[in-house]
Amino acid sequence: MFDAAIASAQPDVCVPLHLPEPPRGRLLVIGAGKASAAMARAVERHWRGPLSGLVVTRYGYGAGCEHIEIVEAAHPVPDAAGLRAAERMLALVQGLTADDLVLCLISGGGSALLPLPVPGVTLQDKQALNRALLACGATISEMNCVRRHLSAIKGGRLAAACHPARVLTLAISDVPGDQPGDIASGPTVADATTCADALAIVDRHGIELPPALREVLENGRGESVKPGDPRLAGARYEFIATPQRALEAAADVAHRAGFAAHILGDAIEGEARDVGTVLAGIARQVALRGQPFTAPCVLLSGGETTVTVRGPGRGGRNVECLLSTAIALHGQPRIHALAGDTDGVDGSVDIAGAVIGPDTLARAVELGLKPREALARNDGHGFFQALGQSVVTGPTRTNVNDFRAILVEGP
Repeated sequence: MFDAAIASAQPDVCVPLHLPEPPRGRLLVIGAGKASAAMARAVERHWRGPLSGLVVTRYGYGAGCEHIEIVEAAHPVPDAAGLRAAERMLALVQGLTADDLVLCLISGGGSALLPLPVPGVTLQDKQALNRALLACGATISEMNCVRRHLSAIKGGRLAAACHPARVLTLAISDVPGDQPGDIASGPTVADATTCADALAIVDRHGIELPPALREVLENGRGESVKPGDPRLAGARYEFIATPQRALEAAADVAHRAGFAAHILGDAIEGEARDVGTVLAGIARQVALRGQPFTAPCVLLSGGETTVTVRGPGRGGRNVECLLSTAIALHGQPRIHALAGDTDGVDGSVDIAGAVIGPDTLARAVELGLKPREALARNDGHGFFQALGQSVVTGPTRTNVNDFRAILVEGP
């Protein structure tokens, strides 16, 4: 099921169906995200005519292209390679005409990969902010609201720079609700949120901002491009892959194997450990009471949980959620589960997630592992690696966010 979810969002599958008609002028391809290089390769394979461009992706997620330059940079904390790529991308779209078309390839991870700050803000400031946002438990929508208002390229600014050329954005969604402004912080879409909104998020989570960042938010200098801006009149946005479609692909696999499949939601948010406890409660009710579904069945869900970092572990919201599920199930028979990130990276570790079964806690005790202590340390990766239950996919070159499947066997 996990493989099917990832396969459904592969650029070679979903990009060709959405390619536009050739423009009268140039076709310029730009983009950012963990899937952007694979998306660019798919464009090259299926485009008939001249093209050029630049996209930036995560280290290790590159794909061979002949005419589109691929730059690799750091994620989730940005680096100088991403900064230089963002600067070059803005320069590349200067001087376009109304006959030209900009094809923008956007996927999850683009926020960190295009870390071009507003004037007066340094890359070091942006790096410190990213670390603070990742650790404070903010939702992805909150994080990207802050990022948009401290950026020279996000929040519609990239599309505005392309004017008067037309802009077509092809997006692979990695956010709950498929909100364009939250995917890579919306470089090609108008943004109705404000600097005041961003400042309120910072203060609500108790983030200590460097003085230069607070000044930008307080005086409104980081205001994004707003709805109705004429520079975005020629911009269109299309989703080519979403978490819901990935869950439906997984459900098809379950049906073919003889299991009823129930999608609980594609936009589940909240603290990962709390979500894990709730999912365990639902699975136990299915196994013991036949409610709200009868076994055998599969419970599928997606979205993006958060982790408020309290300990020194390596984090990972999917393994944190799954460890919490295992603790709450307490060895309940007939229940198996997987939680993983469809981009192949859970947190900052190159491990997609993990699997559990009824024997997981018993095996942990035999090895001297302490599940509750691992959860308190935010060390799901260490726990599951010790058990040999990690799921490692390598770079998937796509990203439709969290994937969770709980299989409840029949009596």
